[in-house]
Amino acid sequence: MNLTMLTDFYEFTMINGFFENGCAEKTAYFDMFFRRVPDNGGFAIMSGVEQMIDYISELKFTDDDIEFLRSKEMFSEPFLEYLRNFKFECDVWAIPEGTPIFPYEPIVVVRGPAIQAQFLETMILLTINHQSLVATKTNRIVRAADGRGVMEFGSRRAQGYTGAIEGARAAYIGGAVGTACAVADKKFGVPALGTMAHSWVQMFDSEYEAFKAYAKTYPHTTTLLIDTYNVLKSGLPNAIRVFDEVLKPMGARPVGVRIDSGDITYLSKKCRKMLDEAGYPDCKIVASNSLDEYIIRDMLIQGAKIDTFGVGERLITASSEPVFGGVYKLAAVEGEDGSIIPKIKISENVAKITTPGFKQVYRLYSRETGQAMADIVTLHDEVIDDTKPYELFDPEHIWKRKTVRDFYARPLLKRIFKKGRLVYENPPLEALREYCRLEVEGLWEEVKRFENPHSYYVDLSKELWKMKNDMLSEFERES
Repeated sequence: MNLTMLTDFYEFTMINGFFENGCAEKTAYFDMFFRRVPDNGGFAIMSGVEQMIDYISELKFTDDDIEFLRSKEMFSEPFLEYLRNFKFECDVWAIPEGTPIFPYEPIVVVRGPAIQAQFLETMILLTINHQSLVATKTNRIVRAADGRGVMEFGSRRAQGYTGAIEGARAAYIGGAVGTACAVADKKFGVPALGTMAHSWVQMFDSEYEAFKAYAKTYPHTTTLLIDTYNVLKSGLPNAIRVFDEVLKPMGARPVGVRIDSGDITYLSKKCRKMLDEAGYPDCKIVASNSLDEYIIRDMLIQGAKIDTFGVGERLITASSEPVFGGVYKLAAVEGEDGSIIPKIKISENVAKITTPGFKQVYRLYSRETGQAMADIVTLHDEVIDDTKPYELFDPEHIWKRKTVRDFYARPLLKRIFKKGRLVYENPPLEALREYCRLEVEGLWEEVKRFENPHSYYVDLSKELWKMKNDMLSEFERES
């Protein structure tokens, strides 16, 4: 599917205007960043870079696209001819998928002809916002599960088929063990998981017959849904009977039972006791039914005997806060002499004032513990010397200062495209998932709290802060 036209219409009105006013080839710098973490969390998870790469790599305007734009009677023929012969020429940098990210730091940077860099806005935001939202929500749920598996069960509740497919990918990066979405396994290699619905049990004359038929069909992967009628009076007793009468003679062991309704915490305790007494301590208990990180955490505090959680709508839609809120803003342009001219958006709302310039992001790590200490947004050509002490200061309250020592600095933004040529190879999905796990593990525990997390330091370098402050001061004088 050609997604080139998946863009806001104002992108066309602007880039046609750039073309008509001699700005088409003017080099522009755009930053994507976000202003707050969903659910008031301490950090988010970067995701969606691979799909951003796919979109950019396939950019082309078909004859049908050109005819549609011509029919609007708004665009010049030379502009339409430019689109017909479109050739991507931008540089793109992005923070790798699976990396914890924080508000106000650039997570994607685009440099290139204004007409092209502007056009990428909608699809970059759509792709990174959606997958980062799902990866972030999944990671919260996975951390609440405290080492127990979390399966993404949300395909039927997702906002459209791409939401289901790419959401399953993002969930896997965020730490889910698999998905209910079969095509996500085929397309991305996210392990597809699932056994039966209540309709399977209802299709047979009795619950026992339904369980027996399933066990005979899948003796080595038997997980039975035991809450169609009554978990403790019929569901689990019938499951144990089938384990004894069907699986044991075949030399097989049950994988698990699933509870999808009722007081799951109470039921799981009773089921665990009954399974253990029946000789099946290795039979796992799976819980599903509108779960999220808070419900899972409370269930475990109350002693629930759950081994795996199936989480659907509240994960795939991030229903508690279903907007990531990333934005795409002009940060600089180049003059005729190649100099970089910073650009800033000013607002009475301090949160909406942008940081100007062509930038890089460094993450500082403690050499002693390996934990992340702070992120520093710098000008692109600055280098942080990690052999010397480095002073951090709050960009808004500069009297808040701290000097860090014994650290090492890692640049986060990686070049993806160089003058339109792809120069980055996205890691395999399994590697991204493991990278995400390790990076989250390297954050302070206080940053990972669900309520009132510690605010991770995201500071500006002195040079970048001075540039921004000088521009604000100049605006104040002029106004």
